[in-house]
Amino acid sequence: MILARVLGNVITSVRVDGLDGPRYMIVAPCTPSGETVSGELVVLDLIGSAPDEFVLVTQGSSVRQTEITKDKPVDAVIMGIVDIVEEDGKVVFKK
Repeated sequence: MILARVLGNVITSVRVDGLDGPRYMIVAPCTPSGETVSGELVVLDLIGSAPDEFVLVTQGSSVRQTEITKDKPVDAVIMGIVDIVEEDGKVVFKK
């Protein structure tokens, strides 16, 4: 899984993913304290995240194991919204 920060939305009018009304977001991988690193991704948002939220992103074949994404051409999905990040026994992020 990848810890990432949501940067914004991606809106598409034409797609071939076979999903009804999907929401795509731009995310940037980040450190536990929230500093973004390069390598932004476009990911399918299954849970309703918002800009500036910390999220958990998964990639690869495991993405297609949900009922919504089964057999769909999806490479990355937001699987969770992060509430607290603890590092070395200290809270470094709290929603």
